Amino acid sequence: MDYQTLTYDLSDNIALISLNRPDVMNAMNTQMRAEIQHAVTQGGRSARAVVMTGNGRAFCSGQDLGDSGDGTGSDPEQSLRDEYEPMLRAIFDCPVPTIAAVNGAAAGAGANLALAFDVVIASESAYFMQAFTRIGLIPDAGGTYTMPRTMGMAKAMGAALFADKISAKQADDWGMIWEHVGDDVFDAHWKARAAHLAQGPTAAYASAKIAIRGTWDNDREEQLALEAKEQGNCGRTRDFKEGVLAFSEKRPALFEGR
Repeated sequence: MDYQTLTYDLSDNIALISLNRPDVMNAMNTQMRAEIQHAVTQGGRSARAVVMTGNGRAFCSGQDLGDSGDGTGSDPEQSLRDEYEPMLRAIFDCPVPTIAAVNGAAAGAGANLALAFDVVIASESAYFMQAFTRIGLIPDAGGTYTMPRTMGMAKAMGAALFADKISAKQADDWGMIWEHVGDDVFDAHWKARAAHLAQGPTAAYASAKIAIRGTWDNDREEQLALEAKEQGNCGRTRDFKEGVLAFSEKRPALFEGR
C-alpha cells in the first residue's frame, strides 16, 4: 500500500508505524484507519515487533471531526463497525508484540487506539483523555473494553464521565499503561524496549498474549487448560530448546521466534 496518512519502516525486525497527519494532531480519518489496519497486519507478518507512534506533537487526537469522506454519513455505529472494529482487531490479533509509543496527546479514539496495544510507553509530557462526553458521545474504539481492564472500574467511569486529562504519570500509577519516561530519554527508551522484544522468543510472546487475554472470558478451570495448552505449544519450539541450552551454557539465548 502507498501510505498517505502514516509512514511504515521495517528495520531490525521492528515495524515502525508513525501516524503522519501532524497538522491535525494525527486525527484519524477513513483513510488512516484503513492504513493502520493494513500496516499492523503487514507488520505482524514481516516483523517480530510492531511499534506505533505519532509524528509531531501528538500521538493521535482521535476522530477527525472535519472529515467528510468517511462514507458513513452521520452514523457513528456504522463507522465503528465498518472502520474502527477491523482496525482494532488487526491490533488485538497481531501475532507479535505491539508497543504504542505515546509521544504526546492521546485523546478520544486516539487514547483507546493506544490502549489496544500490548504495551503502552508514554513520554512524561504525554496525556490521555476520554474526550467523548464533551461532544455528547461515549468512549468508543474499544475504550469501554480496555479501560476497566487496565485502570479499574472506578477510574474508568470517572475518566469517561468527567473527560479529564490523565497525565502520563497518573496513567502509569493507575496501571493504565506499562510505564512513562522522561521526554529526554523517551525515543531511546522505547527503541530499546522494541529491540528487546524483537530479539526475544516471539512464539512464546504470541502464546502469552493468547493466555493472558483469555482470562477475561474463562473460568478458573478453562484458564488452567488454556495455559497448559499454550505452554505445551511453547515447549515444542526451537526457542525453548535454545533457551534451556543457553541457560546451561551460561550465555545469552539466540531466539529465532520459532
